[in-house]
Amino acid sequence: MREGKLSAHTLSEGDLLRLRRFSTPTVYNGWEQVSRVDRRSVVNRDAVQDFMPQFGPMIGYAVTLEVEPSNPRHIERSEAPREYRAYLESVPGPKIVVVKDADSPNVIGTYFGEVNASLHRALGCVGMITDGGVRDIVEMGSLGFKALAQRLCVGHAYAWPVRWGHAVEVFGLTIEPGQLLHADQHGFMVIPGEDQGRVLEATQFMDANECHTVIGASQVLRGRSMAETRAAMVEAEKRFGAAARQQFGKSGEWSD
Repeated sequence: MREGKLSAHTLSEGDLLRLRRFSTPTVYNGWEQVSRVDRRSVVNRDAVQDFMPQFGPMIGYAVTLEVEPSNPRHIERSEAPREYRAYLESVPGPKIVVVKDADSPNVIGTYFGEVNASLHRALGCVGMITDGGVRDIVEMGSLGFKALAQRLCVGHAYAWPVRWGHAVEVFGLTIEPGQLLHADQHGFMVIPGEDQGRVLEATQFMDANECHTVIGASQVLRGRSMAETRAAMVEAEKRFGAAARQQFGKSGEWSD
């Protein structure tokens, strides 16, 4: 059954594509400069595995689903898959489906293999995040459907849509339908709605700021001694912090 409300989308398709060019840690570094949200509250707390790291990052708005593969009673609701698919169709994309496995951390079966990956791709989903299992990852990869999950599994057991369109907690983070997610091999983060208008500019700025200051200073250069490298890093950290403070009023990661 569907629950809850969706958040409004605020970024253009072009801006989403530009954000997808950056890793999730890079987006996080930019986001924290423009946000008042607790920086501990937007990222996964528990370990998650990216089974398609070669795809790079994905970005999209959350659609949510709960399954319980250990419980055969759910398949008695024959109409549930059709209703769930109608919910998927009603939500604008790009979408990332976030699947709560009620059996987790046990993995009895999975709702996601080749067929459901293909169907979700056709209904506007670019990938998935689940605290349960996935299977058919070679076939998923050929579809261009990215999967972050707890682990692989063999069967589907009694996996069936139970609830959808409601808040779910996966990997220690609660996800609301409609929230903007950015994910890659490092994990995933929520970009709060109030920060979306500035996150692209901040990400671009902080990425360039690192390149112009601390990354260059920290690299091995021919003819530079270790003592000179340490001194260069101190000066680079000062320049990094000064640039961040001038732009955002915050020092950022590489300054005191």
